[in-house]
Order: sequence, then structure tokens, then C-alpha cells
Amino acid sequence: MNNQDVVILNVGGLKFTTWPSTLQQFPESRLARMLRGNDHEFKLVNGQFFVDRDGVLFSYILDFLRTLQISLPSDFSDYQRLQREAAFYELYSISNLLSQKSLLRPKSEILEIQFLLQGSQTFFRLFGSCSITIDALAGRITVFSEQLGGTTWQRDHVPLQKSLIPLSLERPSHHDLIFQCGTDYSNQSVARYVSIKPDHRKLINGTNVLGLLVDILFKEGFRLVNTRTLSTEEKTECYCFERTRQPDALNISVSQAQQDTPVLYTKSIQAHKRK
Repeated sequence: MNNQDVVILNVGGLKFTTWPSTLQQFPESRLARMLRGNDHEFKLVNGQFFVDRDGVLFSYILDFLRTLQISLPSDFSDYQRLQREAAFYELYSISNLLSQKSLLRPKSEILEIQFLLQGSQTFFRLFGSCSITIDALAGRITVFSEQLGGTTWQRDHVPLQKSLIPLSLERPSHHDLIFQCGTDYSNQSVARYVSIKPDHRKLINGTNVLGLLVDILFKEGFRLVNTRTLSTEEKTECYCFERTRQPDALNISVSQAQQDTPVLYTKSIQAHKRK
């Protein structure tokens, strides 16, 4: 078969079209042997290779051959059946990986907002079970300071852009983020404004900042689980959010996939590029 010709497979009634090079990613697999005419399980019928197997599960296997990554839907549950299909095609790199279901299943992520209102100031503490999410929020939140001097602060006061000084966020750990807004009259009058991308407003009212934060989390797939009071004396409120987070794509290198134990990469992976 010419490597420039496409291959059409009929797997259990579902048809798939791909390049021969895709099926030859792993030369020892049955799909590669099929192209060489060395596997009689695959019947060539009217120019199509037919195999009496599960076509839906084969779509995940073909996606792996195209990208060298395992990416499954959040509601996927047929790990054992997919592992059996991978073993049938003698793609043991996939089969071995599917035996480690914990790496592939979606994970629950928790994020809490602690909200403390003291006079004209509001204090925020964000805690997340996933440090990557906290890092992303830290990159979107900016706190600006303005020295009010001897002037009396007014609720409708609009700061001049040049008078604002950006402040560093407090990061006690990789899972924590602390900042505040409002006006501090304890020493010198200082106003702190909060801006959260992609919203460009500079908010000084803590309730408005909380509302914007909640709106952003909803858009990011979080749902509100519960609210509770942490301290009745200080009136610290806690808002708990949760979302189901897809696991990072798992990548298997071609060279290592021939071995019994594939090498897995769980950081951001570039799709495998073919020459």
C-alpha cells in the first residue's frame, strides 16, 4: 500500500479514515501488521479493512495514535473495556496506562473565598486545592494603592490613573492568595482598588469585588457548594466552590511505548508532530 493513500477502516459498522503512517506508529501492533497483510483478523472488503470490534472505543484508540495522548470524556467509565480493546490491537502502552485509572479520571477541585469586612476595609483570602488555579487567579488580580493625603475620601471619588501604585499580592503558600481593598484611615489615608482581568474596572467596594470573583468562578466551571461563617466575632464569611477538573493529557513517547512501562508526562503537552 502506498503511504500517500488513505486507509478506511470499518470497525463494528463505524467507518474511520486515516493515513497509513498513523496506524504504523507502533510497528509491532496488529494495525501495523494489517497494512502489511500479516493479520487475518482484518478482512479487506470493497477497499475497506473490516474488523468485528467496538467502533466507539476504537475512536479513542485512533485519537491516541494521532496525538500520542490519552484524553477521555469527563463521564467516561469503560476503562476495562477500552483496556481490552487496546490489548486486542496489541497497543500495550495504552493498555498499561488504562490500568492506572486514577491518572485518567476527572478530579474534584475545591476553592474557598474567605471574606472579612472591617469598617471601610475588606480582606480576602483565597485557598485552592489546585495550586495551578491559584497561580492563574494571582495572574489576573491586581491591587492598586492610592495615597489620599489630607483630602477627605468620598465614595464617588475616581482616582487618577497616574496616582495608582500596583501592590504585590500576599502568597503564604502555593495554595493561598491574600489581598484587600477599601480605605485605611489607621495611619495615613490609603485607598486600595482591585482589578480582575478580563474586567478592567478598579473596584474599591469589597462586596463588588466578591461579586466579580464569584462571577468569574462560575464562568470557569465552578459551582457554589456552601457558605458558612468562620468567625462570628470578626464576621468572616467563607464561600466554598467545587468543580470537576479534567486530568492533564497523558503523553507517551513512541520510543518508550515499546517498553513494558511507558513514560508519562502530565504537564502541558504539544501534540505529536509527524514529518
